[in-house]
Amino acid sequence: MTTDKNNPVVDLSNDANFANGFPHESFNWLRDNAPLFWHEPTDVTPDGEGFWVVSRYEDVSAIQRDPGRFSSDKAGDRTGGGTGIKDESAAGVALNMSDDPLHRRLRSLVNKGFTPRAVGQLEEDLTTLLQGLLDKVEDQDTFDFVPSVARELPLQTICSVLGVPQADRAQLVEWVDLGLSADSPSILDRSYMLKIREYAKHLIADKRANPVNDILSTIVHAEFEEDGTKLNDRELLAFFTLLFPAGAETTRSALGGAIKAFIDFPEQFQLLKNDPSLIRSAVEEIIRWTTPSIYKRRTATQDIEMHGQTIKLGDKVTFWEMSANRDERFFDRPFEFDITRWPNKHAGLGGGIHFCLGASLARMEINVTLKELVKRYNGFELAGTPDWMPNNRLLGLRKLEIRTIPA
Repeated sequence: MTTDKNNPVVDLSNDANFANGFPHESFNWLRDNAPLFWHEPTDVTPDGEGFWVVSRYEDVSAIQRDPGRFSSDKAGDRTGGGTGIKDESAAGVALNMSDDPLHRRLRSLVNKGFTPRAVGQLEEDLTTLLQGLLDKVEDQDTFDFVPSVARELPLQTICSVLGVPQADRAQLVEWVDLGLSADSPSILDRSYMLKIREYAKHLIADKRANPVNDILSTIVHAEFEEDGTKLNDRELLAFFTLLFPAGAETTRSALGGAIKAFIDFPEQFQLLKNDPSLIRSAVEEIIRWTTPSIYKRRTATQDIEMHGQTIKLGDKVTFWEMSANRDERFFDRPFEFDITRWPNKHAGLGGGIHFCLGASLARMEINVTLKELVKRYNGFELAGTPDWMPNNRLLGLRKLEIRTIPA
């Protein structure tokens, strides 16, 4: 796909076009000129098929809340569907790639583990962990915030949730990192997901035989109230391979992006220091600003008219939550990072029946981090060139060298 001054849309299926961050220029043009845009396939587009691009907030929100016409599974004569541009064999099995009634069953079983009490019990441990991480870099003139803090806190959190032994945690997150860093689409990135799946098989078998006090054990043994069924091995594997990379990566991107935002908008960190009651609204603004999961895909279950065009049965429809979160038709000053923004009905955690399962967990991790940062520091300075993850689905910083300003 080529671009020109009249149509600056880059190839959105090519991860290389996200290596310097989100291509806001393309989406500014799309929201203004082509809110429903047909993206022709390129040499790197998965499955060799074109797809629709939806960029405005109201349209994104409408699709999120219309699973009847926009399926997370598949439609028409497709053998695969799912939530990424590429068709996936896990469509119709994984929680995020299923429609009701299967989705309702899967969600009800998984929710038995993700209770407010179960999530809340992690907060004290996470605070202690974060304090230890920051203590380690206390005497360093500069340090890379991503591996030192932003990577480690979500990793330990999601591993605690899933009951992953400490000795296995670094290897798992390395596989996630290598998979996300690979060129798209490639055999390499999928090989790492296969490693994670193989590990998950053994962990699930252990939780089934030797349940302990963790959320994964609860989910493995949870029974559906209507018929007493449990999640089978394939469903449990799909759940693990959804939750682990998402839990390890998305909050890391939010935390790294938050520090970058506080560097770019230093007055916002001072506002937070002066009024800690702003932490709640700051958490939501961080999620809006960073939007770590920047797009989702659905499949049309029928012909649909939108913006004077026809989406055909079986067409792939991508909706871009990062673009929705910068839509000036919905947000006032969308390109300003403003921790006082309230209400903040951002699209950063999804919507409808597929609202983010780990929303409370992510919010808690960001909340814990902000509370500790405002106690220790007066701000942050950039000490090197930020390095972005070249990925069009889970976008975030993989390197952020900073200098802290002590309180």
